[in-house]
Amino acid sequence: MIELTRRAVLINSYSANVAGVDAVGALLAEAFALPSLQHEAIPGQRYGSHLFWRTRAPGAPILLIGHHDTVFPPGHFEGWSVAGERATGPGTLDMKGGLAVIWGALAALEPLGALARLPLVVASVADEEVGSPESSPHLIRVARGAAAALVFESGRQRDMIVTRRRGTGTLGVSFSGRAAHAGNAHASGRNAVWAMARFIDAAQALTDYERGSTVNVGLASGGTSSNTVPAAAECKVDVRFERSDDATALLEALRHAAERAAESVGVDCAISGGSNRLPLERTPASEALFREYGAHARTAGLGSDECPLVGGGSDANTVASVGVPAIDGLGPRGEGFHTPTEWVDLTSLRPKAEALARFLWQRAAERA
Repeated sequence: MIELTRRAVLINSYSANVAGVDAVGALLAEAFALPSLQHEAIPGQRYGSHLFWRTRAPGAPILLIGHHDTVFPPGHFEGWSVAGERATGPGTLDMKGGLAVIWGALAALEPLGALARLPLVVASVADEEVGSPESSPHLIRVARGAAAALVFESGRQRDMIVTRRRGTGTLGVSFSGRAAHAGNAHASGRNAVWAMARFIDAAQALTDYERGSTVNVGLASGGTSSNTVPAAAECKVDVRFERSDDATALLEALRHAAERAAESVGVDCAISGGSNRLPLERTPASEALFREYGAHARTAGLGSDECPLVGGGSDANTVASVGVPAIDGLGPRGEGFHTPTEWVDLTSLRPKAEALARFLWQRAAERA
């Protein structure tokens, strides 16, 4: 597992670096070439190929999900270094180490015949770090009717298991007005920046911490000079929500706020984007899965507490949106993902793989 992680980390697989992402994909295809697994690679359009492996056993499959892209452009954070029990490098934790955990468990179970008895789908997508825009339809397709989904994103402190993640959305809002000289023809202008400012104020006011809904206008631009009434302005809005029911209402409220702001100033507005991922919500089925997996984690010497709500989304959100019970954060321990100090605890690879192997072994035994 350490060697697989090292080899993968030494290949830059920034999401937009298609050649690098596919080079890691080729490495994974070689590693996961186990007799019980059938391999399929689905080429992306803007991103790399998405990889799927399936067993031949009939029935509702268990999904094991990861991704082989990272957030680091070439030259930004490179290499692999080991100091004691820590390995530092891009993707060590998020989540090439998690893919190695999946491989370690499956490689241990293969010679025991467990994989041949178990309906299983392993997925590693090439665009998770940019929101899985191309892989989501493929994940949803394999998730429909699945028995459970286990996602091997970065492990949390004390091995806590993720059962809840906030949903995410992104909106682009642009305003089109009329330019005019600020001194000679101010009255004939239609100020797009003013409309945007009114929208921003209304948008930020939609944040509701008690419901777990937040709105953040993080980028804004407009105008050409201080003495010209600005004809154009635009902003980008990040939206987060804890409940699926809140997604539609919150996005609709933002659209109304943009339209009212535009109308108040006499400009036009255009809105793009929407919900990227619905939230991963805790359900009775996902609670049962969390407790089942947690028992195997404890046997492997790991912690098994439930993680507090996680603010960011993952592919667990995607598969849970079609009713599959899902848990996340099952990868190795470490810190610093999405930073140039990212490291993985090498001693956690084995017990993390053992927890998965025990879980799958029990599921296979129940089918015998």
